[in-house]
Amino acid sequence: MGAMDEITFKSDTVLSDVHLYTPNQRHLMVRLNGMGQPVFLSQFKLLWSQDSWTDSGAEDNGPRDVSTQETPLAGSGSGHSHEDLSLQAGDDITIQEGLGVPLDEDGDLDVVRRPRAASDPNPAEPARDKVHPMILAQEEDDLMGDWAQESCPHDIIKIEHTMATPLEDVGKQVWRGALFLADYILFRRDLFQGRTVLELGAGTGLASIVAATMAHTVYCTDVGTDLLAMCQRNVALNSHLAATRDGVIKVKELDWLKDDLCTDPKVPFSWSEEDISDLYDHTTVLLAAEVFYDDDLTDALFNTLSRLVHRLKNACTAILSVEKRFNFTLRHLDVTCEAYDHFRASLDSLEKLADGRLRFTVEPVEASFPQLLLYERIRQLELWKIVVEPAA
Repeated sequence: MGAMDEITFKSDTVLSDVHLYTPNQRHLMVRLNGMGQPVFLSQFKLLWSQDSWTDSGAEDNGPRDVSTQETPLAGSGSGHSHEDLSLQAGDDITIQEGLGVPLDEDGDLDVVRRPRAASDPNPAEPARDKVHPMILAQEEDDLMGDWAQESCPHDIIKIEHTMATPLEDVGKQVWRGALFLADYILFRRDLFQGRTVLELGAGTGLASIVAATMAHTVYCTDVGTDLLAMCQRNVALNSHLAATRDGVIKVKELDWLKDDLCTDPKVPFSWSEEDISDLYDHTTVLLAAEVFYDDDLTDALFNTLSRLVHRLKNACTAILSVEKRFNFTLRHLDVTCEAYDHFRASLDSLEKLADGRLRFTVEPVEASFPQLLLYERIRQLELWKIVVEPAA
């Protein structure tokens, strides 16, 4: 057996539920990134039109002018293309009103299955969907200008992402926590209107892109040149959204394991002195979406958060989204939520922090705000708000 025939799995891979539970979608592969990973382009549907973001509501102190379509039930799945937002694959299957649940002659649930295609070469095998990624283009910088200039509706967000990745590259996927946070951003326009926002661990940049539709400046930060380059491409793909509000997104490197920001101009996505001054002088909102899956990184995030807010000139609010994940562990021989429990313990420690300078107030955000993006919203998604004010 030759070397090319030997397959070695060096690490386990992780796939986001956003991509996993996307039935009958066309996964559009657009390029290979610098690490040789396939990159896909997905579209996320806003359930309200940006045309309703009128100037008359910009100065309101509340989101009372938000108008939405009927929110889909949790479990409806995420939408990634215009044609897929209607009923998919089973449009010819309808349930007539008044018939109730279909039962067979024994009284068991009669599951209506999709008819097998006549061209199926293996009729004896169970039917399953075939995924045929469509390759749009290899990585060519000049194509970005064409994509950015495409006419794109104001109710569509385009995001480049990878699919299954090793744990260290999960930021290259789209996670439900980012969509959940984006819902809150769209609902609480008053918190972001005209503000300077810092997102930590931005990943693909989805939450930052949404925030830029209201904010004056958004610092979209993460680590890794390849990830930040993908994030920058997503910013360009959605420039039509930020342009309507003159919002600016600046993609920067911010490593939680380092005390200082990188200012070396030779390093991609480094900080200028002007950007650092603007960050510390004007930031009033901090964001982090679904970055609490590793205890060491969670500790690093909270240390970074504490360090940054002590350098800010203004009081600020941090909004954190997290998904409570249940896992069976051999150590406990039981179902646990260790990463979530460590996150909650870190919140408690932050609130008890008393250094005489700042006071941290931690409170959960009730998930009663409407769903404004099409995805599967589950009850395990949580938002936490940290209000940072000068100590009395």
